[in-house]
Amino acid sequence: MQRRLKILTWHTHGSYLYYLTQAPHDFYVMSKPDRPPGYGGRCGHIPWGDNVIDMPVEEVKDREFDLILFQDDDQYLKDQHRYLSEAQRRLPKIYIEHDTPREHPTDMAHPVDDPSVLLVHVTHFNRLMWNNGRTPTRVVEHGVLVPQGVSYRGDVARGLVVINNIATRGRRLGHDVFLQARARIPLDLVGMGALEAGGIGEIEHAQLPAFSAQYRFFFNPIRYTSLGLAVIEAMMIGMPIVGLATTEMATVIDNGVSGYVDTNVDALIERMQDMIDDPQLARRLGDGARRYASERFHIDRFVDDWNRAFHFVTN
Repeated sequence: MQRRLKILTWHTHGSYLYYLTQAPHDFYVMSKPDRPPGYGGRCGHIPWGDNVIDMPVEEVKDREFDLILFQDDDQYLKDQHRYLSEAQRRLPKIYIEHDTPREHPTDMAHPVDDPSVLLVHVTHFNRLMWNNGRTPTRVVEHGVLVPQGVSYRGDVARGLVVINNIATRGRRLGHDVFLQARARIPLDLVGMGALEAGGIGEIEHAQLPAFSAQYRFFFNPIRYTSLGLAVIEAMMIGMPIVGLATTEMATVIDNGVSGYVDTNVDALIERMQDMIDDPQLARRLGDGARRYASERFHIDRFVDDWNRAFHFVTN
């Protein structure tokens, strides 16, 4: 049986951190008094477990940990020298890479180039595209939990898009694709900054599955980013998915079985219209999405994979 670890980390992606903390370890999450981005600690509306401990940055040097878990560049390049003691900087280290390379899709060198650090990518596509240098890598695919009693209804003949700040993040997140599709198909947008983009607004993470369940399908217009947790969460409740056949999405959706992916936006618009016109088609595809997601993105598999990564670096 693996020993219980004391893991120091940061509050970078709240929903991912919630799923990660389903692992049977204690997670000390960096915090600052005003809770700026990255230093939220144990905060917000997410139902954290007792194993998530708020860790003020000024107290970090005085505590004992087994493992340092970085989640973005500044944490690795700056924070470890600012907040960690020399002894803590010698502890086992993991860097979670949540994103695809930005500056160049194939040639960008990862900021971690260190054989003593384990670089964990959240998708195989991400590991494929990054130049990982000398750093050992592995992939831990997403795992999600869905609230009990929530399942797909699809009674609202509209599609749902879940993206934060889509208008300010532009082409990479598919703002233009969203507008092109919305001109022909009834679509609602939720997420941070959604009101400014003509959408509904932000829905709390815990309420999102029940809110999403009423929509006929989930549309993901993103061109180039990591696989979104919102897509997987939608699949888990039985929503059919429509999206661009790029990045890891091309391996997740099986056309005609769990939804539709294509690089032809006009073809995707036609498929969305088919589901608006035929609720039974949408339900059949949603059933396929749920079956596939339950196998590939089950929380127990996710926890097992992370436990193996933790064991690898601490033994």
